Amino acid sequence: MKCHEAQEQLSAWLDGELDGEVRARISQHLAGCGTCRRELAQLEALDAALGSLAVPAPPDLAAQVLARLAPPRRRWWQNLALAASLVVGIALGGALAQSVYPLAATDNGQSAEVATLEAFHDFPQGSLGTVLASYQPDDLNGNGS
Repeated sequence: MKCHEAQEQLSAWLDGELDGEVRARISQHLAGCGTCRRELAQLEALDAALGSLAVPAPPDLAAQVLARLAPPRRRWWQNLALAASLVVGIALGGALAQSVYPLAATDNGQSAEVATLEAFHDFPQGSLGTVLASYQPDDLNGNGS
């Protein structure tokens, strides 16, 4: 193998792109040729120098990329489905709460409109179960007719 043939293949040698036969021929040539060994050493130094270079990203790269992205569009039926699921969830939550925590009966046998803390005695202090939501109709507040 001649020097110019070997030197044309040195880059591929560094990258590990040569098959076994060509690699063996270049290795044999390098063992006996100081000029090609120096050329290989220079290519290795250049490869190491280029590999260690830091390529800084522009400071506003993220903002530029985000600006080019179009915001996701919702279709009208997705908004409607979201609203319907919220309404159904609120209705089911209210029905479940009413069946789990029935209102206490008053002295005259009628159901009270205000849930008492005794209904929440199974929940530890500070938990969501201790939150008391009450409703008093206008006639119990003295504002009714």
